[in-house]
This record gives sequence, structure tokens and C-alpha cells, in this order.
Amino acid sequence: MNKTIKKSIGKIHLWLGLASGLVVFIVALTGSLLVFEEEIDSFLHPEFYKVKTIGTTKKPIDEAIKNLNNSFGIDSIQRIYTYQEEQKTALIIAKNKDKKTFYFAVNPYTAEIVGSIEQTKHFFTIVNQLHRNLLLGKTGKLITGISCLIFIILLISGLCLWWPKKRKNLKQRLTIKWKASFKRVNWDFHSTLGFYSFLFLLIIALTGLTWSFKWFENSLYYITDGVAKKPSIKVENPPKPESQITTTIFYQNIINQTNTLFPYQGNIQIRLPNDTVNSILVTKENTEKTIPNQSSIAYFDRYTGDNIQTKPYESFSQGDKLRRIIYPIHTGSIYGLPTKIIALLVCIFAVTAPITGFVIWWGRKKK
Repeated sequence: MNKTIKKSIGKIHLWLGLASGLVVFIVALTGSLLVFEEEIDSFLHPEFYKVKTIGTTKKPIDEAIKNLNNSFGIDSIQRIYTYQEEQKTALIIAKNKDKKTFYFAVNPYTAEIVGSIEQTKHFFTIVNQLHRNLLLGKTGKLITGISCLIFIILLISGLCLWWPKKRKNLKQRLTIKWKASFKRVNWDFHSTLGFYSFLFLLIIALTGLTWSFKWFENSLYYITDGVAKKPSIKVENPPKPESQITTTIFYQNIINQTNTLFPYQGNIQIRLPNDTVNSILVTKENTEKTIPNQSSIAYFDRYTGDNIQTKPYESFSQGDKLRRIIYPIHTGSIYGLPTKIIALLVCIFAVTAPITGFVIWWGRKKK
């Protein structure tokens, strides 16, 4: 590579790194925590993940909702999660009369509420918001999105700077000289581990853009489907004056119908609409598949519980399928523990990169 070009790339790498370093540090640190979110959170709040004793028969989820209303004065249910694992608790997200959102853990065998925590006080809710928008809402989301774009440029420019002029120098670039001076070790750590992490961090950064910019998400649909992403389907379900929920197992009936519609092993999520027009949306993830997040969709009448529309995962467009697989790729959960460990290691390196890069710059500045 031309010396002048490499020098220009070096300046771009330096100043973009200094400009985005703090944001990259925060996003990488929170990202490394989120890789093992379930494992860490189950340690902090075990009652939200496993029941102490496995029963013989699960109670209808409606009994848990009744207990919830009696004990906590719930104003509205937002989401209900049920899981196929025998030891796993169910989860209900609901708002109280003060409009505060809570997570409630349910023992599916007794319908007992075994745990509760306010959403804003939940550790990983805070970590997730820090990761996505620095707790600054739309402004923070734009900042993290721009920083993610900068990070991609840093990765590519870093690879250009790492690339040796001669093949005989390749071995030197692939190892860290731990017995050398601190300055040399710091340089090797920054550049060598940057090379080994390059591809994984590039994939994580590119998939992360999906949540930051609509234009990037639409580009994925253009590549796969030839058209932009279609707006989220909302099956209308206008109020019916004489239609009221009369059954005591309304939500359990929806769960039972979902299991009949999609007769595979899987976890079910019920999303209640926050308006008075749309129907209940239910997703069922197919846990029999090797790759996670393959969920089919069904819509149900919010007054009668009847099935209105069904959309199996197999009928999704290629764009929709790609969109669903992006989350496990981004989090490293796509192939379970091995890819999660890789994601954790490269995220930890990304945490150190702004620090080692700053040390390199500071040393040169002093010189």
C-alpha cells in the first residue's frame, strides 16, 4: 500500500477512534454483558427462571393473571410468556394503576406469583437501554448508530494499517511479544487481537445497524426480497358491543389453539394490543430447530379468543427470515455456547480497543 495512503488511513483511524471511543467502550461493555444475559440474570433473580419443584400438571395461565389482579392491582397486561421447559417459570409483563411496568414470574404448576420487579429497576433493562441508546432515547440511538458506523470504518482502516508490507513480517503481526516493553505489548494487543477479532466484530457491528437505521434494515429487504420492508401487520379487531370475555380460561385457550396450529415444541409469547382496534398477536418459537428465533405467528380475536389469521414461519419472505436470524447472530447465540463465548471474547477486546488505542496516541503525542 502507498505510504501516503496508509498515513491518511492512519489519521482517519486515529481521529475517528478518539471521537467515538467512549461510546464504543460503553456499547461494547454492555454488549459483553448481554451475551450471557440469561445466565447472569438467572443468578441475580433465580425465581424468574426456575421453579423449586416441578409439578405434574400446569395450571391455566388465567389463574396466575387472577392472582396478579388480586395481589398487585394490575391495570393492564402487556405480554405473557410461557415456556416448554418443565422447570421454567412463566413471565407476565403488566402495568399497575400508576402506569408503572412490572415483570412478574409465575410458577406454572401453582399459578403463584413467585417474583416481581419494576421494569425500570431491572438490571438488564438498564444495560439494554445503555447498549441501544445510552439512556438518551432517540438522540442516544442516533449517537450509538453513528458510532457503530464509525466502528465499522475503524475495523476496516485498522486492518489496512495492520497489513504487513512483506510476507516475512506476517508472523510478527500475528503474535504478541509479551516480554517486550509496555508500549510494544500495548501496540501488539491493539493490532494483533484486532486482526483476530476483525470478522466477528464486523458481523456484530453490521447486524447492530439493523436497530439503528431504517435505511439499513430496508437494504436487507431490497437485497433478499427486491422491495423495502413492509409495515408490521396489524390485524384489525374493532370493538364488538356485545362481545365480552366470558370464559375463565381465555388466555389458556389461545395458548392451546396456538399449540394446535403449530404442533412443534416451542415457547409462546402473547402480545396484547395497546389500542382498541387491533387483535392479539401470538408468536411460537420452534425450539426443535438448531438456529433460534424461528417463530410462527397467529392473530386472535381480543374479545372471543378465536383465531383470525395464521402465518407459519415457512411462509415468511426471505427478508423476514433474514431479519429474524439477525438477532441471534448479533448476540452470538446462533449456535449456542460456542458462538456466545466467541462473541464475549471479541466484545471484551472491543472494550479494551479504545483504551489501548488512546494509550498509543498519548505516547506519540508526548513524544
